[in-house]
Amino acid sequence: MVAHAAAMETLSERAALMRESMQKTQSITDSMVAILGSFDHRLSALETAMRPTQLRTHSIRRAHENIDKTLKAAEAILNQFDRSRQAEAKILRGPHEDLESYLEAVDQLRSIVRFFSGNKGFKSSIMVVNQANNLLGKAISKLEEEFRQLLNAYSKPVEPDRLFDCLPNSMRPSAGSPRDGESNGKKQSEHQNKSLEPVVYQLPTLIPPRILPLLHDMTQQMIQAGHQLQIATIYRDARASAVEQTLRKLGVERLGKEDVQKMQWEVLEAKIGNWIHFMRIAVKLLFAGEKKVCDEIFEGHENLGEQCFAEVTANSVTMLLSFGEAIAKSKRSPEKLFVLLDMYEIMRELQTEIDIIFASKYCGEMREASLVLSKRLAQTAQETFGDFEEAVEKDATKTAVLDGTVHPLTSYVINYVKFLFDYHSTLQQLFKEFDDGDAEKQLASITTRIMQALQSNLDGKSKQYKDPALTQLFLMNNIHYIVRSVRRSEAKDLLGDDWVQIHRRVVQQHANQYKRIAWSKVFCSAFRFRELSREGVVRLEMVEAQLAFLGRW
Repeated sequence: MVAHAAAMETLSERAALMRESMQKTQSITDSMVAILGSFDHRLSALETAMRPTQLRTHSIRRAHENIDKTLKAAEAILNQFDRSRQAEAKILRGPHEDLESYLEAVDQLRSIVRFFSGNKGFKSSIMVVNQANNLLGKAISKLEEEFRQLLNAYSKPVEPDRLFDCLPNSMRPSAGSPRDGESNGKKQSEHQNKSLEPVVYQLPTLIPPRILPLLHDMTQQMIQAGHQLQIATIYRDARASAVEQTLRKLGVERLGKEDVQKMQWEVLEAKIGNWIHFMRIAVKLLFAGEKKVCDEIFEGHENLGEQCFAEVTANSVTMLLSFGEAIAKSKRSPEKLFVLLDMYEIMRELQTEIDIIFASKYCGEMREASLVLSKRLAQTAQETFGDFEEAVEKDATKTAVLDGTVHPLTSYVINYVKFLFDYHSTLQQLFKEFDDGDAEKQLASITTRIMQALQSNLDGKSKQYKDPALTQLFLMNNIHYIVRSVRRSEAKDLLGDDWVQIHRRVVQQHANQYKRIAWSKVFCSAFRFRELSREGVVRLEMVEAQLAFLGRW
């Protein structure tokens, strides 16, 4: 019990100490709260006292910022006025002395207009914009005139010799005549196709390279000013005249069907050869070079450039193609077949480049005209082929070959057919224009029919001889000439070995008939000789002539 009482007393003492400690803590807490409350009151009073000072400081800071902004704005405006005076001075001097500086001045004016148009707060901005626009209008007018003068100054016709120098060596005229260059064209081009040497065309320099960037920059400025119509008119007039004069210097003429019909064949043939040469020069050099110039000047405004290019070249293309149309529509004759094939050949050769150079929608008529001419030339050539077959069959020349040798018609037809094989690939392409069948078979069929027509005509001509022996001799000589010529040419591959063997047998048949008839004459002459010798009249000359004649065969 005593121990229990002692423990209770200890606990009571500890509880008393804890109450005393808690009371002290509460007292300290109350003191701290009072002190903090006093601080808060003082801070509030200090803030109230500082607020006017803060407001004044903020106002001063904003005022400084506004002053800086105003100074910068004023500086920018003054700078624009300085630039405006500089630009005005350059523009008043005009573009002729220093075109690059003039173009920079025009750019400065545009920049000034943009600046003041975006600064509506400036009281005089509308007035400044109006003045700058007026000056800009005068600047563009001067620039337009300078563009006209500069383009005209460098839009001169190209001399023929300069164009010839741009051709591959094999196609350059040998003696200053386009025809000379064309006459060797087929052989030379075939030779080059077999060699590894590439055929290189060097585009002529139509406008100096240093001038093109200036024309381009002037174009850009005028287009920005809305002068598309004016620049297109100036460009078309200057460049179209240069292209047309270049073609005239070459020798290109605008000829119609009536003009062609009046010409002698030799003159017409030469003009056709020249035309083929002119077409190659025009497409590969002149039009290609003109397209390059147009693309560079109108870079960034391709639609306007394509329209200008179409207008520049339209009349020249029409002038070139009109001659081809006139030939295709003129009266057909056998000798025209080869020049028609030459013309068709050049149109086929150039068609891909024509499609590329005149690719825009504005050049659609020119592309179509080129295709139509190719088709028309092919059609006329095909019809001339048919006419030739008919002309051979119906040839009614009365020229008699007295000794039964080869008739001129035979040699003419054979040479004609042999010459056709120089155009083997062209003829195949021509037949494909109208028929999807085998072009080789079509060519073989036509060649066979021409040979049949020739033999039919020769059969008729052989009947002109009163002497049956000469009839057989004539047929033997002519058919032998045909067979021998076929065997030595490409026609053998086309007509085939069977055709050759059949006609060799025909030759042999006529030879046998000739021998039979000729020997029967000899026997008759010998019998007559005996009869006449009894009467003392012997015509030795006649017998010798007959024997000599037979000895040749």
